[in-house]
Amino acid sequence: MPANAPHRLLPVASILLGASLWGVIWYPMRLLEAGGLSGLWLSLILYASAFIASLPVTWLALAEIRQRPTLLLLLMLAAGWTNIAFIEAVLTGNILRVLLLFYLSPLWAVLLGRLVLREILSRQALFSLLLAMSGALVMLWNPQVGVPWPHDLADWLALSSGLAFAVSNVLVRKMEDITVPAKAASVWAGVVLMALVIIPFLKLEAPHISAGVFTGAVALGLFGILLMTVLVQYGVSHLPVHRSAVLALIELVAGALSQQLLTDEVVTAREWTGGVLILVGAWLSAQASGREHVNPVAV
Repeated sequence: MPANAPHRLLPVASILLGASLWGVIWYPMRLLEAGGLSGLWLSLILYASAFIASLPVTWLALAEIRQRPTLLLLLMLAAGWTNIAFIEAVLTGNILRVLLLFYLSPLWAVLLGRLVLREILSRQALFSLLLAMSGALVMLWNPQVGVPWPHDLADWLALSSGLAFAVSNVLVRKMEDITVPAKAASVWAGVVLMALVIIPFLKLEAPHISAGVFTGAVALGLFGILLMTVLVQYGVSHLPVHRSAVLALIELVAGALSQQLLTDEVVTAREWTGGVLILVGAWLSAQASGREHVNPVAV
């Protein structure tokens, strides 16, 4: 194994771990919602906690906004909608269906990567993407429901969240001269600012919650959102868009497993088959990333 192989595999491991955590975070979110926190207020507390806790590290990095103000503003908007829409979707929709619709995002990411970043897909990269997307479609297909098309608000939120996520990935990759702390802080700030705009627009009253629920939300922001964002941002910053998008599909498998263990819903043989295809696609993508040169981003 080459001496720098561990360094090249670190972004792959970061995305796999971060995406897996994203696949199970819906459960504590639903517990907090049951305690009186609606989606928007929950989003605000989670991401404000992450942003404030990160300031000792990200404070100096915020000065980088002057280098790419337009792109970082776009990242804040895209990331803000990605996370708010995702949280609302997992709180109200079927977990596996929400995750599947969200993870049509690799399709958008590849298209945007080609258009914006001029990335060229190798044969193995294209095969791994097609294999993973085939797995997603196998898992999504339901004879009673029909083709993978939104049927309710949760579906539309999941689909739009996936599209915004693809835009975020492309922006993160495009700003190779911006450090991961600056990008991560932009993501957290974007959610906070968007929530602060939407909450008064919808005239949502402040929730009446116990100290325990508030403490739980802050803890989830610190040990869930903050950690997952750093992991995913680091991986996306060091890998091509199409590769990071395929690797992140591991969230579907984590979601399927957590759904089976934590709810009464049963994961069918068809869904397991799709999960295997996704895992094989992610493995092929990881193998390909070990042979490619990636320009590191300063952390």
